[in-house]
Order: sequence, then structure tokens, then C-alpha cells
Amino acid sequence: MIEKLKKLSGFNKRRGPLVLVIMDGVGYGKLPEGDAVRTALKPTLDWMHENCPNTRLKAHGTAVGLPSDADMGNSEVGHNAIGCGRVFAQGAMLVGKALASGAMFAGETWNAAVKNVTDNNSTLHFIGLFSDGNVHSHIDHLKAMIIEAKNRKVKHVRIHILLDGRDVGETSALEYVNPFEEFLAKLNGDGFDAQIASGGGRMYITMDRYNADWTMVERGWKTHVLGEGRQFPSAREAIETLRRETKAIDQDLHSFVIARDGKPVGTVNDGDSVIYFNFRGDRSIEMTMAFEQDTLPQFDRVRRPKVYYAGMMEYDGDLHVPKHYLVSPPTIDRTVGEFLCASGVRSLAISETQKYGHVTYFYNGNKSGKINEKLETYIEIPSDVLPFEQRPWMKCAEITDAVLEAIASGKYDFIRLNYPNGDMVGHTGVYQAVQISVEGVDLCLGRLKAAVEKAGGVMLVSADHGNADDMFEHKKDGSVLVENGTKKVKTAHSLNPVPCIVYDPEYQGEYERELRGGLGISSLAATCINLLGFEAPADYDPAVITLK
Repeated sequence: MIEKLKKLSGFNKRRGPLVLVIMDGVGYGKLPEGDAVRTALKPTLDWMHENCPNTRLKAHGTAVGLPSDADMGNSEVGHNAIGCGRVFAQGAMLVGKALASGAMFAGETWNAAVKNVTDNNSTLHFIGLFSDGNVHSHIDHLKAMIIEAKNRKVKHVRIHILLDGRDVGETSALEYVNPFEEFLAKLNGDGFDAQIASGGGRMYITMDRYNADWTMVERGWKTHVLGEGRQFPSAREAIETLRRETKAIDQDLHSFVIARDGKPVGTVNDGDSVIYFNFRGDRSIEMTMAFEQDTLPQFDRVRRPKVYYAGMMEYDGDLHVPKHYLVSPPTIDRTVGEFLCASGVRSLAISETQKYGHVTYFYNGNKSGKINEKLETYIEIPSDVLPFEQRPWMKCAEITDAVLEAIASGKYDFIRLNYPNGDMVGHTGVYQAVQISVEGVDLCLGRLKAAVEKAGGVMLVSADHGNADDMFEHKKDGSVLVENGTKKVKTAHSLNPVPCIVYDPEYQGEYERELRGGLGISSLAATCINLLGFEAPADYDPAVITLK
């Protein structure tokens, strides 16, 4: 049972609401060239940096529960940290530990998947993001499972690769495919046969999220399961041909099927086992539904093979999706939302489709649904279904319209919102569009600032990780990497710190104006609780404000 928060002595709760603004993918760049946040026209952010208490927060690596400080933060672990006020070991770290200890291969799910294929002399399939980005997956996890499959006398393995170009270099696919083919060649023989069977860009097939575009999942199903699509003799030839024809970067390449004599080498059939090896949940749930649900209204599967299906992790702890998984996810408890509901705080969570789950599901510790129907309101603004560089403003204006109405209504004590622009547009690598995305968010911040001042509230501005602040690949000396006369675009998240700004127009001197430094974004949780007039739980990471 979550306890009610204690009132904070010596702090006068403001007239208006606390508004937590998460500028997704907006950080402080270390290098000026390629920093679209620095070069964007952003008078509101600039004013706030000059006039408001502010500091920088860590949003990557161990500060958000990832294995090392070489690991980029991401929106999922970022919102987990913001929403629970502490750092939990996250997917990549948990999977790494399970592999290192052997716990994964001793577990019931792995043994059931292997037994199914050895009993039926069938095929073990792996589907997932094919890179070492360590945000959704890691290719080393895949290799370890393939080696263990051979050790367990599995004879047939097929790998369905989703090209990244988002958490890693935008045209780096062959840097993974070529060594992987060599890896398979060394393993193959003595009755063991492992091959890449299909693939395509992660933003074209399979990895949709939040029901934004089910046609991606349908294309993935046809490609991986049915073996329908343009055929190639190898993944390398497919990537080179599609890249030459379309000029697309990896994440947007169309699907392909590997075939021999006109026959796909790896359709999914009755009696097979399928492992979706992404550890992150948001872009894993819909394909999981396609395999597990008896009815699927979103598209016609044509046939649904009877397989043993498992995910790398449990992708939804409330819905228990998938039924079988290899590694247990972190158990995140005692979230901000739970404490605020126990204390009678009325709250609103809002974003557009692309990040709606982040201010709800991930913020609430990977739990679906509301904590308290009476105290909470969730609003999803439908996202555009088109390339983000074509609409870099996305739905920031519509989100802001709804938040302005909510502030004026007086119905809410706490409002949290996510502007996806810096992240989603940042992933496109189109510099001009990324600048515009940051400028669009800044315009909206100006509107919010005026409304918060009128209502007598507080606005806390931060981010979940960087992205728009680092748009070019750099050499070790800091200069931009140039290939064929063109600056090499970076589409991945950055390792940079993110803003933390407190705009408190009715400040009454209860806390020091100089904010604490050296903290991670998990400190935003205690900060929000303090600014709402409560004592933060003792085990929460410290707030950025120092009470007098």
C-alpha cells in the first residue's frame, strides 16, 4: 500500500499547477558543429537560461540504469527514471547479466523453445533489431543465443534482421551484416544451418509502436512469416541494391526476402519456435500481438503458424505480454504517480501518439492503464503518419493547445507533457528539419510560460536524453567526419546532458536559486514532489532544489 505524502514544511504550494515539460531529445551539445539545439532560434529557452534557476542533468549510461556510460540514454529508460525517482537496472544490463551467469539458458523459456524445435526437427527463428546500439537490442545477445542453439543440437536457425540506422550510423548495416555472415559461416556445418532469412528497415517494417502504423507490422509479417516480398540471394545484395535504387538510409529501406531457386529460405511454419530478441518493449508489442492473439483486427495474417513464441523480456507487465520471455524486466515500484494518487493530487499526462506511452506506461514503471481513474486524465494527440522531416513541428501546437486549456481550467495540480520533436525529427538526420523542430517546441514553451505565469504555477523544463544536440558524426579530435565530400549525419541519441530549468514566477524564497549539479534525470521525481508541496520519499534520488 502506497503511503500518503507528507506536507513539506516551509513551502507554500503555488496557486497554479506544476507543469513538467519533457523536451524529448533536446540536450546540451559538446561540439558546436552539428548542434541543432544551439543553432535553432529559441528565444524562450534562451531567456529561461538567463533568468531562471537551471542546471544540467545526466540522461545516459549508469545514471539511467544502463550498463556503462558509453551507452546512450533513451526515452524508455529516461521516463522510467523520471517517473520513479530512482535508478533501476534496465534491459541491456539485465540481459547481459542473464547471459553472463547462464541464467537465460537455464530458464524454462529458453529450454522450451529449444525442445520444441529439437522434438519437431523444426526451425528456431530470431527476429529483432540488428545492431549494437544497445537501445532496443544488441547483436552480441543474438550471437550468444545462436551459439547456444547449436550446442543444444538445434539444426535449423533463421534470422530476420531489422536494419537500424537510428541508434547507430545511418548507413552502417553492412558493418553488421558482413561480419555476421562470417560468424554464421564458421558455425555452419556438422548438421547445423543458420542463415539470414529476411529483413528491412526498422521504420518500414515490424517495429511500429503505440498503434501508430500497423501497416509496418503487416509488412513485417508478410516478410518474416510468409516469405512474401522482393527476393535476393543475400542480405548484402539486398541492402546494396535497395540503397542504390532508393537512396534511403538503413531505417527506411524496404523489406527483402532471402531466397534460393525462387523459394524463401526461412518462412515461419507450424512447429517452429520464434524469439523476438529486442529487450525494449514499445516496438515489440505489436508483432508479439500478431503471433499471440487469436484474433487480430488490424490486418489479415493469411495464416498464423502454431509456434512457440517468446520475447527477450516481458514487454507489458500489466497485460503480461508476451506469455513467454527469457529475462524478467526490472520491477519498478513506488512511482511518483502512485504517491501523487495516494495523496489526492489531480494530474494530466499528455503527448502525441509517438510519445504518449512514455508519459503514461513508461512513466508509471512499465504499467498500462491509469493508477486512479478519478484523479488522472490521459490525453493522446494522434500523430501524423508520414516522415517526420516533412512535418518537423509534429503536434507540438496541438499538445500546447490542450495544456493551455488544462492550466486555465484549474482542474489539475500536476501536468506532465512530452514534446517528441527533438527526438523523432532528430532521428531523421535532416538538419534543417531538426532546427525547425526545436524552434517549434520553443514557440510552444513561450505559450506555456505565459499561461503558467497567469495561473501562478510552476514550469519545470527538462528532457529524457539528447539527440538534436549532436547531428553529425565527429572524429576523436572533434572535427566533423566527412565522406565523399558530405558531412556524415548522425541519427542516434547523444551522450550529452539535458536541461533542468525551474520557472517559478511566484517564487517565495523557499529554496536556493542555485540548483544542485551532477545529478541524473531521476532527480526530477523528487523535484516535482517538492514543488507540489510534499516531502519526497526518503529513498528517492535528491531533488535539484535545496530547501532553505
